[in-house]
Amino acid sequence: MARTVLIVDDHEGFRRVACALLEHEGFCVVGEAADGESAIAQARALRPAVVLLDVHLPDIDGFEVAARVLEGPDAPSIVLTSSRAATAYRRRAQGMDVGFVAKAELSGQTLSAVLG
Repeated sequence: MARTVLIVDDHEGFRRVACALLEHEGFCVVGEAADGESAIAQARALRPAVVLLDVHLPDIDGFEVAARVLEGPDAPSIVLTSSRAATAYRRRAQGMDVGFVAKAELSGQTLSAVLG
């Protein structure tokens, strides 16, 4: 069974590319969100296995979204993404149960590796 994914990014072009790429590599994209509040609502309604979550969103940042989504029952795996390297967010991510994939490195294989 394919892992279900919610893609959260304020750039429609990135969401479209990520969706096509991940679906081609065996993931099942069940939804998309363009901002943090929508992401939280979608994560609760759709109950994906994975939330691919942009760090920079127009309303609340990805770290706050991750914290709120992880509070719920049966929380999904959270994988943060950004055009910046993971080292830029190491302090903010410390102590959080999240993974990270740089946007330029996104593939089904890298996402699977981060998820373990």
